[in-house]
Amino acid sequence: MASLKISGGNPLYGKLSVQGSKNAVLPMMAAALLLPGETQLAGCPRISDVEAMAEVLRACGAVVRWQDTVLCINASEVVPADIPAESTKRTRACVLLLGALLARCRRAVMARPGGCAIGERPIDLHLYALRKLGADITMLGEELLCCEAERLTGGEISFRFPSVGATQNAILAAVLAKGTTRIHNAAAEPEVVWLCRFLNRAGAGIAGGGTAHLEIEGGRPLHAVSFEVPPDRIVAGTYMAAVLSAGGEALLKRVCPEELSAVTKVLSAAGAVIRRTEEGLLVKKKGRLRAFDYLCTAPYPGFPTDMQSQLLALAVCADGTTVLEEKIFESRFHIVNEFNRMGADIYLDESCAIVNGVRVLQGGRVEARDLRGAAALVVGALAAEGTTIIDGAEYIYRGYEDVAGDLRRLGAALNEGE
Repeated sequence: MASLKISGGNPLYGKLSVQGSKNAVLPMMAAALLLPGETQLAGCPRISDVEAMAEVLRACGAVVRWQDTVLCINASEVVPADIPAESTKRTRACVLLLGALLARCRRAVMARPGGCAIGERPIDLHLYALRKLGADITMLGEELLCCEAERLTGGEISFRFPSVGATQNAILAAVLAKGTTRIHNAAAEPEVVWLCRFLNRAGAGIAGGGTAHLEIEGGRPLHAVSFEVPPDRIVAGTYMAAVLSAGGEALLKRVCPEELSAVTKVLSAAGAVIRRTEEGLLVKKKGRLRAFDYLCTAPYPGFPTDMQSQLLALAVCADGTTVLEEKIFESRFHIVNEFNRMGADIYLDESCAIVNGVRVLQGGRVEARDLRGAAALVVGALAAEGTTIIDGAEYIYRGYEDVAGDLRRLGAALNEGE
């Protein structure tokens, strides 16, 4: 089990360039299976989720290699390989291969996907969308899903909830389907927009990205492309939280401020100084933060569930009481007990965490159980008195390329271990 050792009390100063987006590049990797030839993804983050997805693409016949910071995927030869449980448990993004393999090979078989332990994450919306396009879906035994279609045909897809993954799977299948597909109540998250831009660059005809209604002209010939992976808005938000926890001032370069507006609005209201510059976003802490009062996660452009844990870490030492309500994933509060062991005052009431700010946290030994929870424990440990050891740090490597190196460059006292 990997661990991080953090000595708190060191303010952060300097500049950081934000890595490429995990949640944007994984669907692009799935989409690369639709593109004969070699696709190049520049600025792709070297994280464990990307490596896990690359292994699955290789099993499907693609040639995947690194060229410096460019991930190259040659999908000239693709086969509908069965994707086993050990692969889907490493990264939930494997579920996106259902739409891609169905479109390219007319068949996809995989075990039910895993990922972080943040609650039930059913794939019924994914399967609903694929059925609407003509897929026949059956179970092979208790775990394997088999999706087959003699041919995919465009249709009307109306989601009861704007699921990001289901929207992306529907797009991946629809771009090679015959005719026009319309997706209603589609997710508007930036990662959906970037997938649409990527596929349109490759020759697809997708309109409406960033809105609740997408229209896809299927059947256009697609070709391999070179594409720059956008910056990771959640990594940027996490580093903003780190600065506001430890104190100090930092400039985050290579960010999309518009994609961070829900986060920066909340942080600014709590007393943070956040200013857009020509180079990026300047983040500065001036005194103790005020409590966030009430904060509720919601689909984009609402407050992102992937930043909820990091804001909880800031609320722990803010002045006043914060109520955090989680409406996307019901098990985002694994870290509450860990923070309480460090001296926090948090109690749970169904889908809400009520956080009474304390003066300071005390370092100790804690355990991470999911990606964003691990990031939140790092944020909290930066402000704690003494030393904190975070076990289960392998979770953070699923989404953060070099969190230890990045924070050390800003002045944190942080070491990695086993």
